[in-house]
Amino acid sequence: MQDAIIENLEKAQQKKRPRFEVGDKVNVSVRLKEGDKERIQAFRGVVICKHPKSGKGTSATFTVRKISEGVGVERIFPVHSPFIEKIEIESSSQVRRSRLYYLRSLKGKKARLKEAERFGEVVTTEEVAAPVEAAAPAETTAPVEDKPKA
Repeated sequence: MQDAIIENLEKAQQKKRPRFEVGDKVNVSVRLKEGDKERIQAFRGVVICKHPKSGKGTSATFTVRKISEGVGVERIFPVHSPFIEKIEIESSSQVRRSRLYYLRSLKGKKARLKEAERFGEVVTTEEVAAPVEAAAPAETTAPVEDKPKA
């Protein structure tokens, strides 16, 4: 009885959010109240972790990291917070870990992630194929046989 009530409350609190993964560059628009005024502030960075790993449930959170004036700034957002206006996915990266905490100790070019292209829900790595040269028709010549020496 109580489980059904709790599930209904949790479903009512959940909001529609885009499916994003660890390693994605996202732009999170957060609604801030300053006195009587309300404004929207953008926080753009890389998602370095999701908790729980699936990112599901009303208590799900994600951490976004950005570099601001040479200083690393991380911010933890609840996925279903009413203060989050929208989450935009700018690009995706190919990562092999579920937590990217190692980015904290890297700077500059070493902190780059390998870009990936996103097609719907599937993420594929971006591969640049070498241009294939049109094979010119080979001249048909009879194979030359070596004559045995006498």
